[in-house]
Amino acid sequence: MAATAVQSLPTLTPPRPWTIEESERLYRVQGWGEPYFSINAAGHVLVSPLGDRGGSLDLYELVQGLEQRNLGMPLLIRFADILGDRIERLNACFARAIARYSYPGTYRGVYPIKCNQHRHLVEALVKFGQPYHFGLEAGSKPELMIALATLPPNPPGNDQPTLLVCNGYKDREYIETALLATKLGHYPLLVIEQLEELRLILEISASLQIRPNLGVRAKLNTKGSGHWGNSTGDRAKFGLTIPEILTVVQTLEKAELLPCLQLLHFHIGSQISAISVIKDAIREASQIYVELAKLGAGMQYLDVGGGLAVDYDGSKTKTAASKNYNMQNYANDIVAEVQEAVAAAQVPAPTLMSESGRAIASHQSILIFDILGASYPVTTTPPPVAPTDHLILRNLWETYETIDLENAQEAYHDALQFKEEAISLFGFGYLSLAERAKAEQLCGCCCQKIFSLIRHQTVIPDDLKELETSLTATYTANLSVFRSAPDSWAIAQLFPIMPIHRLNEAPTERVILADLTCDSDGKIDRFIDQHPGKDGLELHPLQFNPDHSPQPYYLGMFLVGAYQEIMGNLHNLFGRTHTVHITMTPKGYHVDQVIRGDTMGEVLAAVQYNGENLLETLRQRTEIALQEQQITLPEAQRLLQNYEQSLNRYTYLTQRD
Repeated sequence: MAATAVQSLPTLTPPRPWTIEESERLYRVQGWGEPYFSINAAGHVLVSPLGDRGGSLDLYELVQGLEQRNLGMPLLIRFADILGDRIERLNACFARAIARYSYPGTYRGVYPIKCNQHRHLVEALVKFGQPYHFGLEAGSKPELMIALATLPPNPPGNDQPTLLVCNGYKDREYIETALLATKLGHYPLLVIEQLEELRLILEISASLQIRPNLGVRAKLNTKGSGHWGNSTGDRAKFGLTIPEILTVVQTLEKAELLPCLQLLHFHIGSQISAISVIKDAIREASQIYVELAKLGAGMQYLDVGGGLAVDYDGSKTKTAASKNYNMQNYANDIVAEVQEAVAAAQVPAPTLMSESGRAIASHQSILIFDILGASYPVTTTPPPVAPTDHLILRNLWETYETIDLENAQEAYHDALQFKEEAISLFGFGYLSLAERAKAEQLCGCCCQKIFSLIRHQTVIPDDLKELETSLTATYTANLSVFRSAPDSWAIAQLFPIMPIHRLNEAPTERVILADLTCDSDGKIDRFIDQHPGKDGLELHPLQFNPDHSPQPYYLGMFLVGAYQEIMGNLHNLFGRTHTVHITMTPKGYHVDQVIRGDTMGEVLAAVQYNGENLLETLRQRTEIALQEQQITLPEAQRLLQNYEQSLNRYTYLTQRD
């Protein structure tokens, strides 16, 4: 269809008022949002950061309040209380599983900093995790720096230390820093992922006279699932094979340091959607742990890595955007499998560890953005056709006039054929540009009329099902997909997206979202639904002010707290969004932190441009243009003023001054 940005497509009047329950079903809120997100009687998204244990706030009213604080869209809102609730729920699930199976060990979680390294989030997580001795995992030297400065050292003689797991590639500086940190009270566990690391660790520990706390990462035979399914096995990037693990044991035994080997670690990938994969991995890892203990290693910890999935689409299935288990199932299976293995082998039960970053961090962040405008693939009113018009146009008009439910399929194919003939005639010079435009408009009107007739039918012919896609509108979203939802672009990750208001109105438009970048990939055209998702999102028609500018229409992208912020890039130089930290209080909520998004000057500096130099270059060029009388002095002043002000402004667009 030829794209024509005109008024909205005609819609059918709902037979009865739309309800918030229908919106909850349409956007699958209960599936992915409980217990944190729901819809209130006003048709606004309701956020309950403490789940069912605390108060709630109206997200739409919160956004309006933040805009009054001069924070424009897009806006990332973090709810630290959700972060605390996730930590508490994870620990409670393991506590129940330990009690259920009479497991003699304990659980000690660690947060993988790579999931979201932002200071306010990590500091909040450490605070909420202190009652549970919740530790941190570092996968690089910069993350180790964060961990050492953020995680409180353990007091002397503490028999339940908060752990610092040291993963990733390690050089001399990394190892020295981690070992010396033990002098401060930290308990770093250096996980050996390459055999070369062992030699370096032994050399440095001997020179510093500090006994290391060591772990090994195993390449399990169990295969993960989804995008990260190759995180284990022989071709995995990290970890040791079984022969290599035995080499580590022999080397440590020879150095009389075998008791230093305390931890077995594995990771079978992020977002493991099938519980069967987790059970298989735990079973295999438990046997490796038992054998290491029998060989004389000082085994104390079994780290099951990450993988605890998030149900992005709410379907509770083993598809890539979901999972077929809950947090309690996950804890139960881990505890049960390890208990069975250690009981059979009669070795002490390990302290269980997990690195469940995605499951902890995803829910606490919501990206709010507004819609700037819309374009529609067809017009709603057919253009007039005169008796003297070309035959092809008269045929299209006749097709439009005679469409009914009985001949809809035939009329659809006739309209497409006439359109193709019109394009062919235009190519040979027998049809003018205006006549071709009229033919495309008429064909689009035929398609829209047919779709209006069939959209609510129980059975729709296969060849007419494509109409829903071809008639989908495009809403321009005030965001960069590459900056704020890079996984949507890179690995086709689905995130829940829905309006945060007007949810007591029927959403009569079916749309895709186009972002602000000039990249054809800068769009979101797949949305959560039953697998494999749907190619259009039901939204409301835009409402307009008397000056024809659109009224604010806000959408939320949910569950974006893991990986999206840190992996976002500067495509088209759209920078970091404004970020706000909200906590609940007895009187409502409190704005704890406001972190302003990047200005244009800041993103230009990121690519080695100096704002003052740019401004001076433009000033010199205006002087030359003034001398040549190519620009007036008021015009030059306005140009320079706009340029200078832009350097200090947000990189995103605004509909309101």
